[in-house]
This record gives sequence, structure tokens and C-alpha cells, in this order.
Amino acid sequence: MKKNLKLLALTGLLSIVVSANSLGSTLKVGATPVPHSEILEIVKPELAKEGIELEIVEFTDYVTPNIALNDGDLDANFFQHSPYLKKFAEERNLDIASAGAIHVEPLGLFSSKHKSLDELEKGSVVAIPNDPANGGRALILLHNNGIIKLSNPQNLYSTEFDVVENPKKIKFKSLEAAQLPRVLRDVDFAIINGNYAIEANLNPSKDALLLEGKESPYANVIAVKTKDLNKEEVKSLVKALQSEKVADFIKEKYNGAVVKAF
Repeated sequence: MKKNLKLLALTGLLSIVVSANSLGSTLKVGATPVPHSEILEIVKPELAKEGIELEIVEFTDYVTPNIALNDGDLDANFFQHSPYLKKFAEERNLDIASAGAIHVEPLGLFSSKHKSLDELEKGSVVAIPNDPANGGRALILLHNNGIIKLSNPQNLYSTEFDVVENPKKIKFKSLEAAQLPRVLRDVDFAIINGNYAIEANLNPSKDALLLEGKESPYANVIAVKTKDLNKEEVKSLVKALQSEKVADFIKEKYNGAVVKAF
């Protein structure tokens, strides 16, 4: 009888340990430092209450996080907007998708040489992102403000070849998005992604000469492998990021330089 009781107690203890271990899990998420990593830090405590340890891995480019996700080195990433994700996945044949939209970082036109668009002269050099999604986004910003005219402004992947009117004879300089803040002194203007602008101590809502509106379709998303879209940890992550707590943090921290998209 005593042996049976001991065996029963041991079995119960073992099941408790196994159950506790099954509740605890690590979610490895790749992110660019600002604002993505900062926003992820806010939800760490909420996820911990659900037994999910959030591990944030920082990246400083727009290519490696998707490769790492596809290769299984990450469970998710948080750095890119939907058009970029879609184009990247199609071009590289990756089976990754958006699990939810979190925020928009308005793209802006900046200059360290000029204080107004009135100083946009003929032959001005404008640096733009060199990836298809953000390059098209930059050209659409110029089109929407009457600086150039595109053949189809609804084409999110427009290129310089789609510019049908360029009265100022603007010269475009395509560079990796992360490099754009560093070339401000070398060009007349640069169109910079919100996260890189913030990292360079530029506030898009205050310093940009042109800025996308809140209606921008370029919401930054949580990306995961398609097979993981219904994974409970992923759902918990998205739910935590789409909370009022995060909305308040974005509003107070970034003062219009980042706008919630949920």
C-alpha cells in the first residue's frame, strides 16, 4: 500500500513538472532596434504571465531577419511593412506571412542643407531606399506632393522608369535604407524610413519637409512562417502588441513619429 502511495505521489509530481515545462516556452523574435525592439520590451511582462519568455534578437538591416525566420533561427520578426514582406517573400520564394499589423512609421523627406521645399532646385539630388517596396513608397510620396508624376501611383513598387514627369529634373540616388541618414550632408534631400530617422535623432513629425499621412498602407507587421500563423504563442504576441498599453506607449514615446495601426 505504501509503495503504491509513493508511486502515485511520484507520478503526480512528475506530471506537474511536465505540465509546468509544457506551459513555459521561449519566443525568439528578430527586430530592428527602434522602435520595434523598444515596443517588444513593453510586452515582455504580459507574455511572461502566460509562460512565454520573449527573446529579442536585434538586426540592423532589412534582409537578414527574413532569412533567419525562414531558416528557423527565429520564431517571428518585427521590422517590416506588408508590401516589403510580400515582395521579399515572392522574390525569394519564402513561406512567411503577416500575423498582424502593429504600427506605421511615416516615411519622410529630410534635408540638412535646406529648410523648405521651396529650395528644391533643378537637378537636386534626392536619395531614396533601394529596395523595391520602399523605393516605390518614396516615389509615391513625391508624386502625392506634386514634385513628380508617376504613370500609376497605385503601383506600390514603382521605379524611376515609371516617372513620366520630372519638371525639376531630380536626380535619384538609390541606397540601402539604413544608409540614408548618413548621406544627408552629401545630397540635397533624402527620403528616410521612420525607424532609421528616429535612430538618427530625427523626428519625422517635426523634422520632415514631407511626411506620409496616417492613411499609409505601410503598416509594420509581425511576420512568421505561414505554418505558425495559428500558433498560440504567436497569437499571444500579436494580442499583447495590439493592446491599449502599447498604443499608449507609442503615443507617449514617439509623439507622432510612430502611429498605431490597430
